[in-house]
Amino acid sequence: MKAYAALGGGAQGFIDIPEPSPSEYEALVKVEACGLCAGTDAKIIHGKFKGVEDYPAVLGHEGVGRVVSVGAKVKHFKPGDLVMLPFLGSMPEGIYSAWGTLAEYNTVCDAKAMEEDGLVPPDYAWGQSLLPADFDPVDAAMTVTFREVLSTMELFGFTPNKSLVVLGLGPVGQSFVRFAKLCGMEPVIAVVRSDPKCEAAARCGADFIVDTRTDNMTEAVRRIVPGGVDFALDAAGVNSFVGDALSMIAPGGKICVYGISADTKIEFDISACPYNFTLQYNQFPSKRMEGEALSRILAWIRFGALRPRDYISDILPFDRVGEGYNLIEEGRALGKIVITMQ
Repeated sequence: MKAYAALGGGAQGFIDIPEPSPSEYEALVKVEACGLCAGTDAKIIHGKFKGVEDYPAVLGHEGVGRVVSVGAKVKHFKPGDLVMLPFLGSMPEGIYSAWGTLAEYNTVCDAKAMEEDGLVPPDYAWGQSLLPADFDPVDAAMTVTFREVLSTMELFGFTPNKSLVVLGLGPVGQSFVRFAKLCGMEPVIAVVRSDPKCEAAARCGADFIVDTRTDNMTEAVRRIVPGGVDFALDAAGVNSFVGDALSMIAPGGKICVYGISADTKIEFDISACPYNFTLQYNQFPSKRMEGEALSRILAWIRFGALRPRDYISDILPFDRVGEGYNLIEEGRALGKIVITMQ
């Protein structure tokens, strides 16, 4: 089957690999759509993602697909089911999986069946959830990001009536802004530096927008919330934001880092910060928590509070996936890029 891989040294391209052979607790899935991740995928391509050192590595981790067949002990998936987060597990010698959803076929694991049989399923299996059969696969690919963001908000401890500033208004940052508003946080401040991102921040419901082309971020945030914000979130992977946030947070406030930086070192001056504050990194969401977040996401979509297409800027066929990564590399992707596999 055809798959798209990071080849090492910044190179990328299509390779041919065998179709996966599911175990007795796995189902074979024909992938229908996969979102491209500006954080993880791009860093894997350039050899800057911790834990992925071997190449070629098949890319993609934001996919959805249809179950084709099931293993002998699978109880909760059946052929035709639309499922989230299929991955490539076992790989042929010399080929590696960076989750591997950018391939024609993947597998999902029946975590519930394993648990019912007294076994411990892999953590990722709890995120491999069923979706409504008629759910649009392109929208479903965006839902992968939505689940990650909502579960991460819980890990960071976001609560209603607390203030938040968000740096980075890509599809992840936009989701944080929208969900913060849906969950009752206020004020929610978006930090941007382009007209399209200003428009995105307004569309997502930000209470205030700070445009760093014309305003100083820390001074602007302090004008809006003189006592400092409760939470300052880096959704872009900009290490310098931690130092800037020290001057923006309230006593007892929290700096939250979700974006993955390519830089491996960080320095900041604590002389301007409150005596009490928290710095929390959370860059690898819990798949069990993601699975639990799905029902809330689907309810927001069903009632019109959340529209996945608002966060998607480009839909490309599989043979143009390289073009999608180029858009990310060149900073021209205004939202999520979704690859369709048909």
